[in-house]
Amino acid sequence: MRAGAAFLLLGLGLTACASPQAAGPVDATPAICAAGGTEMARVELIFGLGIGDGNSGVSEKAWRGFLEKEVTPRFPDGLTAYDVYGQWQHPERGVVRLRSKVLQIWYAPTPEAEAKIQAIREAFKTQFRQLSVMRVDGRDCVSF
Repeated sequence: MRAGAAFLLLGLGLTACASPQAAGPVDATPAICAAGGTEMARVELIFGLGIGDGNSGVSEKAWRGFLEKEVTPRFPDGLTAYDVYGQWQHPERGVVRLRSKVLQIWYAPTPEAEAKIQAIREAFKTQFRQLSVMRVDGRDCVSF
């Protein structure tokens, strides 16, 4: 993904960015979780796998290395990652279609967790010459 363009999901261009959930719940209504469930923050990070030069891509080996080096040390309790297809409107090249990864992490919202999430985004942009990593925040009831 490159900056200046919105990632397209379900035919809708999404360009807004909400403030991190660490600031507090979306509304004042307490979450009603199933027995044993706990309300947790969820972040979804969407990583485009095209490299900034436009001619190559992030390999599965490079992605796994990124997870091992940058993500797992920051969130050792677990994560979910999966393959997706994405597209966005490049300001100069039109619609760009690319393989992508979604990374989901459930966590207790703290300033430290927010700093770790931002560090992951910055590391990916630097390592793979990206201009952006899309972030989507939410809250869920979680039980194990």
